[in-house]
Amino acid sequence: VGVSRPSQRLSQSSPERVFRPLCRHPVPAPFPSLDLDGVAPYSRRMKPAQHDADFDADYRALRQTAGLLDLGSRSRLCLVGADRQRFLHGQVTNEVAKLQPGRGCYAFLVTAKGRIQSDLNIYCLADELLLDFEPGLASLVQERLEKYVIADDVQVVDATPHYGLLSVQGPLAAAALASVGVPLSADLRSLTQSRQPAWGTDGEVYCMNHPCGAVGAPGFDLFIPVAALPAAKAALAAAVQRQGGRECGEAGLEVVRVEAGRPRFGRDMEETNLAPEAGLEAAAAISYQKGCYIGQEVIARIRTYGQVNKSLRGLRLPPGLAAALPAHGTKLFREGREVGYVTTAVNSPLFAAPIALGYVRRECNEPGTVLDLQVAGAVHPVEVSALPFVASPPPLP
Repeated sequence: VGVSRPSQRLSQSSPERVFRPLCRHPVPAPFPSLDLDGVAPYSRRMKPAQHDADFDADYRALRQTAGLLDLGSRSRLCLVGADRQRFLHGQVTNEVAKLQPGRGCYAFLVTAKGRIQSDLNIYCLADELLLDFEPGLASLVQERLEKYVIADDVQVVDATPHYGLLSVQGPLAAAALASVGVPLSADLRSLTQSRQPAWGTDGEVYCMNHPCGAVGAPGFDLFIPVAALPAAKAALAAAVQRQGGRECGEAGLEVVRVEAGRPRFGRDMEETNLAPEAGLEAAAAISYQKGCYIGQEVIARIRTYGQVNKSLRGLRLPPGLAAALPAHGTKLFREGREVGYVTTAVNSPLFAAPIALGYVRRECNEPGTVLDLQVAGAVHPVEVSALPFVASPPPLP
């Protein structure tokens, strides 16, 4: 294991750190917001009400203007040391060795059998790699990585005590951030760094271009020194309010991400899933051109010799299930045979009906296929949908 050096690190924020501006691009053009003016509030359209007026306001902000979210519960690790990129390249499903400072990628950490242990947002900083992933997995991911550190100059450091995470999502997210002087990158999974003395810190603020809300809408994650979090949160809250938005809870983001067909590890992807089952090749989570990494043989064999037995799909549920959404793991049937299961179900304001994500066997997962869902002793028709839902046909009557 390499010896820690006094370098420029997010894992060890230092006021003496030399500022190197990255990727200063023009503010992206505003994304056309969804017109919800004629749509009744979610809490009145779904009976009985699943959410209150706060949810309605959060949802509209994420869809129409901008929402500020505190995602500080997510896990954050940093890899430091001269061999950090070469080492991580051999651990995950995507290209890391070629990343330049200011760039990032999305990848899976998988077992030798190709099963997912975590998904990772990976960002290349000047002297370290930042890993951002789901809450509660820091110890598991750190232990997994350190297991394979043998003669490498690599250290895995928990960045959570040093940096918090706020996110601004929605059509006017870029305008909100630009109004408080945060430089933005126009390229997906790229980043900028800046100093924000008005927030009471000399440490860098890292702003990642990372949409995780509505399809096509921009979004940005901000990694902020913990001492500056209260001032930063107040400034960003005021910025989104000036755009007609607000601070939002994660319930609104959860509905928007399901509408967008974005799976989440721990809900829609688990350790039982093979990486290709989650259908994330379109998000460039898996590189089939890179060199060896743990689990590559299984994933390459799936691509070369056949398909996975099941894949993640959208599910359009009948309106009658709005009051009794199916739980995670509820089984799907076709002609009496089990063919899949539900992972996440939500009531969608966009479609005025419940929708879900779930896994369906390949012989019956074409869009338009009707399956049976058993809830509370009753059988309900479920239609398989392409993802994202916004590109799909209207919901079942």
